[in-house]
Amino acid sequence: MRAAMNPPNMSELPDRRKGRWQLILILLMVIGPMVLATLMYKLQFWVPDSRSYHGELIGDGQTRADIGVQADEQRWQLLVTAPTACAADCQQLVYLARQLQIGLGRDASRASHALASAQPLSTDYDAKLKAEYPQLQRYALDLSTFGKNAAAPGDAQLWIVDPHGNLVLRYDATVKGKDLLNDLRHLLKLSNIG
Repeated sequence: MRAAMNPPNMSELPDRRKGRWQLILILLMVIGPMVLATLMYKLQFWVPDSRSYHGELIGDGQTRADIGVQADEQRWQLLVTAPTACAADCQQLVYLARQLQIGLGRDASRASHALASAQPLSTDYDAKLKAEYPQLQRYALDLSTFGKNAAAPGDAQLWIVDPHGNLVLRYDATVKGKDLLNDLRHLLKLSNIG
């Protein structure tokens, strides 16, 4: 009983203050990075200027349907779009898409290649595709939808599409195959889907 009547020991007070400071520091360590990241995003400061990809990043949630292609592919896809006749640039991109899929080696089954054209192909090129590109998927390209999309220019393009149908990167006909292959390998390495 006598111990309960004694006033609290003064040596306990600094321990409480120390504990409060520790709690505040822990909360700052947890919440601080989130607040900093949000401010960096909103105010656009300390954002790196460099990038590790070679194409144009499509990071606004657009899908194949937004560029006029109706497809249900569940793998990564190298999609060539041809809003006009599939001329030399388009044919080069179709060839490049097939070579890239082959170049993936053991990951080749995780990707496919496709051509979406707005106009019928010439009979010679159509026969060549059937004979030499048996795995090439072919789709119709809806020009009215394609024309409404600001990210879709009027010439042949090659798009990397993820397994959910989202557009990831876009390349024009001047792309180097090695750069595109490096981008695709990097995406497949980071991805758990497809």
